Amino acid sequence: MPMKHPLTITKLKTMKQSGEPISMLTAYDYPSAKLAEEAGIDVILVGDSLGNVVLGYDTTIPVTLDDMVYHTKAVARGAAHTFIVADMPFATYRIGKEATLRNAARLMQEGGAQAVKMEGGADIAEEVSALVRAGIPVLGHIGLTPQSVHQLGGYRVQGKQEREAQSLIEDAQALEAAGAFGIVLELVTEPLAEAVTSKLSIPTIGIGAGRGCDGQVLVFHDLLQYASPYREKRFVKTYADLGTTIRGAIGAYVGDVKSRAFPEQKHAFPMEQELVQRLYGGGGERDGGPDSASSVVKGGDRS
Repeated sequence: MPMKHPLTITKLKTMKQSGEPISMLTAYDYPSAKLAEEAGIDVILVGDSLGNVVLGYDTTIPVTLDDMVYHTKAVARGAAHTFIVADMPFATYRIGKEATLRNAARLMQEGGAQAVKMEGGADIAEEVSALVRAGIPVLGHIGLTPQSVHQLGGYRVQGKQEREAQSLIEDAQALEAAGAFGIVLELVTEPLAEAVTSKLSIPTIGIGAGRGCDGQVLVFHDLLQYASPYREKRFVKTYADLGTTIRGAIGAYVGDVKSRAFPEQKHAFPMEQELVQRLYGGGGERDGGPDSASSVVKGGDRS
């Protein structure tokens, strides 16, 4: 496989200008990141959605900075040639510029991310600007912001009302002015996403925001239906049903173990019969039964 060169912020902006769509996918560990890179993904997001799909929380709020650093390090090892963005989790920003800078720096220095993502609009513009001045690229995130799900009143589509839509446009412009290199638009109406995209010189990445964004992002586990139970989402297209495949494979393994169909002789490591007799005494195979030394060492095909 030819060496892949990671995208840069400059290249991402060029992709917007030329109309080339940007593909983004979440990943949370070494194998998922490596597979995403091999598949040609443009950008990997180490999302705090790992709280839902990996750690089993109901929301992203319990995810800690240590969680994010740990998973970002794994992703960076698996996708060394892909642009990696790491989420800043709940309560690691909006707490003053210095604290925000220290937390963001950990995701880059320890985690190996090339950029961080922050939820919010005009209210976090000063912190975004401070990070950018310190050399930390920032991807904005507006619309449905999961870290504020309780304040928003649940997971609902944003921008349906005129005042709300205008506020989102202003938030996007404030993030651009603060130096964000792009903005994720989550669960907003399609016309609003198109309007935001047309007003910005930086790329927009949509998730549940329709067809007018400069790129799209999906959660790894949604794209592959890798969950149990899997909950259908209107804005997601699934490309495989790995959950059913994995469950079936594990079930087949359990059945083979219970019926002694696994392991077979080909899965075991033999020993010279002379050594078996010297170590464990004669009569090995003649003794028969699952506990005989010869049967254990030679693998004893019971299939």
